[in-house]
Amino acid sequence: MTRIGSDVKFHDGATLLADDPFSTLAAVRELGFEGILVRTVDEAFPTLDAGAVREFAQEARRHGMFVQLGLGKVNPYMTAELPRVRDLGDGSYLDGMVRMIELCAEHGWTEAWTATGGFKHDLPAPFCVDRFRTDVDWSDQLVAIARFLRLLAPALRANGVRLNLETHEEITTFEILRLIDEIGADVVGVCLDPGNLMVRGEPVMDAVRRVAPFTHMTHLRDAVLVRSEEGIARFLAPIGAGVTDWDELVGILLAAQPEIDLAIEGIGGSRAEMTLDPRDAFWRSMHPDMTESDVTELERLVDLYPAQADRGTVECVDVLRARPPAREDYIDFLQRSRDALRAAIAARQPSLLEYSK
Repeated sequence: MTRIGSDVKFHDGATLLADDPFSTLAAVRELGFEGILVRTVDEAFPTLDAGAVREFAQEARRHGMFVQLGLGKVNPYMTAELPRVRDLGDGSYLDGMVRMIELCAEHGWTEAWTATGGFKHDLPAPFCVDRFRTDVDWSDQLVAIARFLRLLAPALRANGVRLNLETHEEITTFEILRLIDEIGADVVGVCLDPGNLMVRGEPVMDAVRRVAPFTHMTHLRDAVLVRSEEGIARFLAPIGAGVTDWDELVGILLAAQPEIDLAIEGIGGSRAEMTLDPRDAFWRSMHPDMTESDVTELERLVDLYPAQADRGTVECVDVLRARPPAREDYIDFLQRSRDALRAAIAARQPSLLEYSK
């Protein structure tokens, strides 16, 4: 049976919800969630203290909550941004990743999150995304990612753990599927974040259909597209407060993965505005799998925004660009998303056969 949990971002052992992993777990439970995605484990437990992790696992089991872990990043061109993982391996980033894989296996946490890049909040677009680095082409980064995943594959197979690549802001679903095909679906899968798909020029439902058979984890949230001076602005939104058809998305996903546990990724204090510009020649050249029909669909969603904002079904730009108190905004985001996702799951039960065709 599908359960709903919350992804939680740790920093020095604390989160927006509480000051330590155990209090955070309790806070997630009190918000009505049935599980937690700890992203990443080295941020929650910097030394991977075995006793502390074991106690955390026991506490989650005692309350019937699922646990999923995030394990660093797999792009060798940016792993210097994660020095703790290298520290865990006594200087070897690879060994640090293997330690975390073994930790997952020890507690039966067999689906693990990872990503192929990191967003640089203090840099201008497009250089805030690793896809647009000027010191190395994205194609070369993909080669390095595949090489690193091949190095991890023996440890993943030996421990029965799969690394699920997030549909992150730097990578397309086409590229993730090629990596899965190259490395093996037994050790590489997908963590679906529909809020990021449009940033890479992908209409949501087409992308969800592509990756659903390989999706074993989620970072669920919605998004809004708005015309801007730079092209199109993407803002994150709580589930049900954006342009995504959640009845359709949930139907597609659960038809492919009926027992999947779903995690919501909240955000607080910002709606993470990002820019896409599919009519710009350079931007378009960086997305060779993108079609003209994709551009047409994205522009259709942009054109719908003014009427949706007037009706109040999506938030106005001033609200989207506001900076509310982070903790209160984060909790509101999670709660609204939780309620909307529960409603979508409940609504799809009679329609499973339709989505399975």
